[in-house]
Amino acid sequence: MFKNPKVNLLIIVILVMASIWTVVKDHDKIHLGLDLKGGTRLTLEAEPTPDVPQINAPIMESLQSVIEKRVNSLGVGESVVQRAGQNRLIVEIPGVKDPEEAKQRLGRVGKLEFKKKDAQGNWVNTGVSGKDFKKADVATKQSGDWVVQFELNDTGRDKFGKLTTELAPTHAPLGIFFDDQPVSAPVVNEPIVDGSGIIEGKFTHETAKDLVDTLNAGALPVDINVIEENTVGPLLGQSSIKQSLFAGLIGLGLVLVFMVGYYRLMGVVAGMALLVYTLLTFAVFMMVGVTFTLAGIAGFILSIGMAVDANILIFERTKEELKAGRSKWKAIEVGFDRAFPSIFDSNTTTIITCLLLWVMGTGSVKGFALTLAIGVAISMFSAITVTRTFLYLLNNASGQSTGLRGEAAQV
Repeated sequence: MFKNPKVNLLIIVILVMASIWTVVKDHDKIHLGLDLKGGTRLTLEAEPTPDVPQINAPIMESLQSVIEKRVNSLGVGESVVQRAGQNRLIVEIPGVKDPEEAKQRLGRVGKLEFKKKDAQGNWVNTGVSGKDFKKADVATKQSGDWVVQFELNDTGRDKFGKLTTELAPTHAPLGIFFDDQPVSAPVVNEPIVDGSGIIEGKFTHETAKDLVDTLNAGALPVDINVIEENTVGPLLGQSSIKQSLFAGLIGLGLVLVFMVGYYRLMGVVAGMALLVYTLLTFAVFMMVGVTFTLAGIAGFILSIGMAVDANILIFERTKEELKAGRSKWKAIEVGFDRAFPSIFDSNTTTIITCLLLWVMGTGSVKGFALTLAIGVAISMFSAITVTRTFLYLLNNASGQSTGLRGEAAQV
């Protein structure tokens, strides 16, 4: 951050105000997981198709991957997709109010095809399909209409280039079909060889995003049937939320009492920084759309401990500099500089662990990894910037010592 503490304070105040505004504005949009709120549990059964006559382990792995992307594309919804037997998946989706909508979304085949007209005027396949897709995004035209931008992979780019080169001389239409339903039929005026284009239609933002999500998730490798559907009540409920929050507040209060009692003025500064940290982290959780479960709450509380640990490292380094006879300003500066490598190393290793949990875990494990990683990242900002700024300004305003225990505490 900036060297001027007053500039840093202004930035911190802006961030705090923005966080308060976010929390107040979206306080009624907090998402709770299946263990706290309940939701829908579906049992899906894979069925063979002419192209896939036998359901085997690789097919089920591919099906599970597609379903996971569809229900939990960001990994923050705490949805669970797990194998059950040879050809079944159990899907748990927290907070779903309309199970029918969930079933339609999960079971959507997601087959995108590009077709051309034959001599009789019938639409026929061209060999370009959703399998040739690389990614899709929602966009708008200059008129404000919603469209879907797409980019093809290397194989698709070559096939699409040949197809549009064939259609361009006669300005023939290119039919775009999704799940065998026509979406649009734009006229091809010139060859498209760069492997990208747009899908036009009567899209709203919601329908365009739904199409993008399905395309990005991929087509289902086989057909599926929903053989069982249950509405799940909360396993732990509001009482567990209250108990968890109460335990967290008690723990935070005891930590603050210890910090103030042992470090005195610096403990007050640490308490102020910790409150700022908590507010910033919670606001980021709401902006990202984290679904709160007990595992996620545990990750958040653990990250608070990491933030306190960073402050203790800084204060102990500062005490050492005070005992060495440095002035309080120089002691603070050197203390922060010497504590930073330890803070950075410990937080980096924690974030790496979170990344591994994110990649290899599912459901609540991903939620725990996400909340812990966000909390640790913000704790570094809080310890290095917020604590330092408060400490500089508070000492400058009071003209007092740091209040640290040690031989040079009166410096």
